[in-house]
Amino acid sequence: MSKAGLDSETLELILGTLKGLGKDLLTDEKCLEWDEKDILPEEVIRKMLSPDVGLHLVFLPEDCGGLGGGAYDIYRVSEEMAKLDLGVATAFLAIALGSDPLRVGATDEQRQRWLGRVAEEGLIVAYGVTEPEAGSNVAALKTVAEPIDGGKAYRLNGTKQFISNGSVADLFTILAKTPGGPSFFVAERGTPGLTPGRMEVKHGIRSSNTAQVILEDAVLPADQLIGLEEGKGLAQANEVFGFTRLMVAAFGLGGGEAGLSRAVAYSKDRKQFGKPLCALKGFTHKLLLPHAVRLEAARSYIEEVAGRLDSGEPGLQTEGSIAKLYATEAGNAAAEAAIQAHGGYGYTREYVVEKIKRDVRITTIYEGTSEIQKSIIYLFRFKQTLKSKGAFYRDQVGPLRDLGPAVAADLVARTVEALAHTVLTLHQNKVSKAQHVQFDLAERIAEVEHAAAFARRAAKIDDEGLRAACRVFAAEAATNLAVCGVRQLASAGLEPAVIDEYRRAIDFDRLITAPAGSQQDQDRVVEWLLAE
Repeated sequence: MSKAGLDSETLELILGTLKGLGKDLLTDEKCLEWDEKDILPEEVIRKMLSPDVGLHLVFLPEDCGGLGGGAYDIYRVSEEMAKLDLGVATAFLAIALGSDPLRVGATDEQRQRWLGRVAEEGLIVAYGVTEPEAGSNVAALKTVAEPIDGGKAYRLNGTKQFISNGSVADLFTILAKTPGGPSFFVAERGTPGLTPGRMEVKHGIRSSNTAQVILEDAVLPADQLIGLEEGKGLAQANEVFGFTRLMVAAFGLGGGEAGLSRAVAYSKDRKQFGKPLCALKGFTHKLLLPHAVRLEAARSYIEEVAGRLDSGEPGLQTEGSIAKLYATEAGNAAAEAAIQAHGGYGYTREYVVEKIKRDVRITTIYEGTSEIQKSIIYLFRFKQTLKSKGAFYRDQVGPLRDLGPAVAADLVARTVEALAHTVLTLHQNKVSKAQHVQFDLAERIAEVEHAAAFARRAAKIDDEGLRAACRVFAAEAATNLAVCGVRQLASAGLEPAVIDEYRRAIDFDRLITAPAGSQQDQDRVVEWLLAE
């Protein structure tokens, strides 16, 4: 099977264009100004969509005038754009999200008509799904599309909430209830009855436009029902969740990297007690090291899932949730640490990390909150583990061990095997019925799967700093899983014999005392990070 996406030369050219925009259109000074004034720099978005830049062509299919970029390409573009300004990144990549229902569900004629226009005219698109009372539960939508004129048209009524580009979009993809079930429609700006509503005053990403979209007797011809068949909307939305959540994961990664890189630079210049901050382990090992390691783990998982998507593998919605949960939480934590790393200066606007933190925070909320992702992760991985009697994870153990000691392969393999046993044990003892326990286990599932992906990536790259980071992460994942299992069994009031058996089965002591992640490994990661 051929692999989707751009060749490396084209991708590097696009990323180079993005970096050029950072030096010209998306400078710190301009981004801070847009943030302060709470405005979308529409002229910048239009410039990015213009024929001489054409960044939007990356995510449009070739048969509609695009470049046919794959998941890996859009991840890289999303990451780099998030490093520059997450608000602008949100506005720009919302065009990709808004185009997705057309990309996956439209007829050939609709694809050519609408996506062709997005490509040629550089239209700004908005994705109209979220509603005031539905939130992440798209099945609970209240917007109604009523057939009229004997089925020749639909009358739409409802309100969409938190819509990126809602006030400025040229084109909208709207999810509404029809007699046949939830369905997507495509609507143009200026359609009578379709109007922008109240703009949100937000905590962060203030350089993006977020607004209500109000539909009051908005009439759309029947040929603007995407796919020309009712009831396909939820399937179309679900089809791209693995893809779109990977994009938001890349936002979390890029935002976290932006904060971390500024903290590293500051640590080299700022002195305390006669030494630069980067020479003080209380600083580096608390505020830099953990976040560098976790962001590299996030990158490893994102790249692995992107590769699977580009190879045509279907059904990766759970992987998309795992990527989004871990990368956005890691990015948010890294941005928080960047403020602390700057001390009092970090709390001021001048040093930008204050803005970065406010911006990154949204990534744990939009496109499904972290809590929604945990529910998805637990539900589907729980089912897969039980159905396979643990083989879903145990089948990975042998290949992982073969990766070798440089990436702590044996520890990662034992942790993956322990994860299977933990899921089964908590289920057998009826411990995992409580939602907060499920959330705790979902976090461990995400972390352990990231450890496995990190080991696979680090084994392919001859970089001792990266491999040391992999070993540090492996030790963290192993300890966290072992402690989680014991804690949940103990908190459920089970007999000590049950807990002792669990400890023996997962080899608890070896998991929490593994030599991987030693102080020597940690020091090596810090040296690697400061050398970049």
